[in-house]
Formats: sequence, C-alpha cells, structure tokens
Amino acid sequence: MAARSNSVYWMGKDSLVVSMTLFAENRRRLCERLRVNPNVPRKSVVVLQGGEQTQRYCTDTDNIFRQESFFHWTFGVTEAGCYGTIDVDTGKSIVFIPKLPESYATWMGKIHPPEHFKQKYALDEVHYTCNIADTLSKIQPAILLTLRGVNTDSGSTCREASFEGISQFQVNNVLLHPEIVECRLLKTDLELEVLRYTNRISSEAHKEVMRNVKPGKKEYEMESLFQHYCYSRGGMRHTSYTCICGSGINSAVLHYGHAGAPNDKTIEDGEMCLFDLGGEYYCYSSDITCSFPANGSFTTDQRAIYEAVLKSSRAVMAAIKPGVSWPDMHRLADRIHLEELTKIGILQGNVDEMVKVHLGAIFMPHGLGHLLGIDVHDVGGYPEGVERINLPGLKNLRTARLLQERMVLTIEPGIYFIDHVLDKALADPTQSCFIKNEVLQRFRGFGGVRIEDDIAVTSTGMELLTCVPRTVEEIEAFMADAVKASKDFDHLVSKKL
Repeated sequence: MAARSNSVYWMGKDSLVVSMTLFAENRRRLCERLRVNPNVPRKSVVVLQGGEQTQRYCTDTDNIFRQESFFHWTFGVTEAGCYGTIDVDTGKSIVFIPKLPESYATWMGKIHPPEHFKQKYALDEVHYTCNIADTLSKIQPAILLTLRGVNTDSGSTCREASFEGISQFQVNNVLLHPEIVECRLLKTDLELEVLRYTNRISSEAHKEVMRNVKPGKKEYEMESLFQHYCYSRGGMRHTSYTCICGSGINSAVLHYGHAGAPNDKTIEDGEMCLFDLGGEYYCYSSDITCSFPANGSFTTDQRAIYEAVLKSSRAVMAAIKPGVSWPDMHRLADRIHLEELTKIGILQGNVDEMVKVHLGAIFMPHGLGHLLGIDVHDVGGYPEGVERINLPGLKNLRTARLLQERMVLTIEPGIYFIDHVLDKALADPTQSCFIKNEVLQRFRGFGGVRIEDDIAVTSTGMELLTCVPRTVEEIEAFMADAVKASKDFDHLVSKKL
C-alpha cells in the first residue's frame, strides 16, 4: 500500500523530518519475505502488539513511554496500548488504538478519532482495540502470524500478541520472528538517513562535552550536558542506553553509570575520561564512545594506550566489507592490541603464543562491537546456523555473522586495566609469563580507553557515521581551542562588567 507523503514525524526546528514511507517500506519488505516463505500460507495476517504504559512500581507515576521495537519498526506509532496487523498478500495495514475514557480529555488532553491516526501514520485503516477479533473475522485469515522468539543479546523472549478472541483463529508464533529479524538486520536508505542524524547530533553532543569537561566537575554534569544537547538541539527525548561517564579508574568499568555507580565521581586532573553516550531519535539509536584526558593533554602513557586502540580501530575499518567475518575483525583488533602492548613494554614474548592463550581478552574482555538500529544492541546477532564461539573475548561478541551491505554496527575496541582480571591472569602461569608485572604496576589505576564509532557496511567497504575528534592531535587541539574560547568569553564579559 502506498504511504501518504505528508505523514511525517518531526520534532520541529532543525530536527530530522522522517516520512512514514520508512515504515511502509519496512512492511513491504516483510511481506515480500513472508510471501516467498513456502511455510506461510496465503491469506496470512501478521499481528503485532505494541508497548504498554507502565507505572513506577506500585505508584501512579508514569515511566516515560518508549515504543516496543518490533512494533515501531513496522508501524512507527508512538502511542501506547496499540496493536497492528498486516495482510501479507496485499500489504494492507491496520492499527488498533485503545478506546479512551471520557476522563482522558480532562487529564491527558484531546481524544483523537481513528482518522487522526490513519493520517498521522499513513495507514490503510485504524480501529479500536476492542474490535480486533471482529475486524479479523471479516478478513477471514488462514493464519495469524504472531511474534515469539529469543533476543540473542538479552536472552529474553519477545512478547507475543494476545487479545480477547484470538483463540478463534489459527495462530503460528514460529514463522514471523526469523523473517522480521532479517528485515531489521539490513537498513533501508530511509533508515540510514535517521541513523546518520542520530550520529550527527550525538557526535556534536560529545564535542560539547569535550568543550566543557575539566577537573573538579562531576561525571554526572557531563551526562546532563550530553542529554541536554541531544534533546534541545536534536529533539531526542531518550538516550539509547544508560549513559557511561567514567573518569579515572571508572573508565575501566565496562558498564559504568548504573544505579550502584551512577556517574557520581569528581573528575580529577591527569585522569582519562571514557564517555560512552548515544542519543535516540524516533527510536533509532546511536552508540559513541570518546576517550580523552580530563585536562586536555595526554601523558606519555595515556597517548601510548590511546594510539594502540586507535590503530586497531582504523585497521578494522580498513578491512570492513561485505563477506568479512565479524569474529575475524575481533581477532584483528586483539592482535594489534597485543603487538602495541608489547611495544609499550607491558607484555613480552611472541604475539602468536599470546593469541593461543587468549591474552587479548585480559585487556579487552568485551566483543569488538554489535549490530545497531532501533535497539542499541540490535536484533539478528545469532540466527539459526550462526553459533557463538566459546572462547575468551570472542564469546562476548554480540554477533558472529559475515558482514552484509546495509548492516550497521559499532566498532569499539578498547584496552582496560581491570584489577580482578589482571590478578587472575597473573595467577595463571600460561598468561603471566607474557606480562611484565613491574611495568604493569604503572598502569594500575589507569582505567581504560575505548574508541567507539558507528558504521554502515557499503558494497565496497564502509561509511563512517560518527564524526568526532579521534587522533591525539585532533583531541588536544579541539580541547585547547575550547579552553581558549572560554577564556576569551570570560575576558569579554569581565570587560563589559
């Protein structure tokens, strides 16, 4: 079905205008895949259930709603409590909205009729959720395709659509999940446009943080500044994940920023900062990490570790193209880290032998990167036939696929000095023989460095979506210019006063 071109999502000002054609194209692609699946009969209908508004524990305080990802990918609907169907044969789309009580108009605002949502989202029909069974009965589907499958990142099973009266229909909850996941894996031109936007705004927000960071400030001040920039300049109400603003030793905590460590440390002079921050626009994510010295000047050791990670990042980027094995990219980054750590003097011996005992995982316990899209750890990492590699480091890869054109991924190598991981390695004779402990002691308390960029795989290589200062020279010059601009501004203000 053709989308209406005047139906768009837009947060105003200079934010991105997103046409509902994006979701019509997603539905079209899904139907095409289902129609060529020999196990999907004619007159099949896809049924998806959207997210529901939730409250904070036992209170009546609402959590900020964010749409369920599969439902958003298919319909682009931002409201809670909805269902959606697609006739696989014709592509006809129907969304079902909740019939709101009269009191809603007093407390929550205008109650819009179905026609409003039909126009807003360029749908074929809109009805109330209480009429789902009756509406589907008139269609007389041979089968309802509902969504049930395991998210290979979280291990959780996605919620299958259920409504009063569904028992009168024949339902299959196996066929849809692998097909819609494969659709989400490869991004359309319109999806890539949104992902470029999320990266542009988030990159600028990272630069705003770099302009303002200085010793004495709190980590959470930088988190706040990033969120403010993304929302005020980009219309991004949500971040893609919990903000990580680690300074000093906290930069070695891979998922810092959680409730037990809520970005609450004071940033100190001479420390490295590792800020992993990504804004989300219309449910499409970004995921960017910048590492830099809090005072704007790298020490000799900070520069050595940073440039080792940058070297591995750029080597991976140069190797990216369709058909490349993602685990091989992880191995490439690992090897470069080991080579560089040997040059620095932390390691000694033969790198091939280090690889055999998985020494790289001591310094980079996580995987090289992950798929990115509507979810920051996007679906499709491990479809049937793609197995995890049960080895240190590699077992934490969120995908082991061969790369394909239109995949979007993060490239995020890192080197970290995590005490308990280092202690275990030093206690293992097969690994400790490569470690020069007297040099390693100098890096205890260093923290870590991660460099994370978002890329799209093209027909011949990759497109870099992220745009932030990356070399040591670029970072130092950028931060020095920010300090100078701040001093010039303060001088101008004092003269006026």
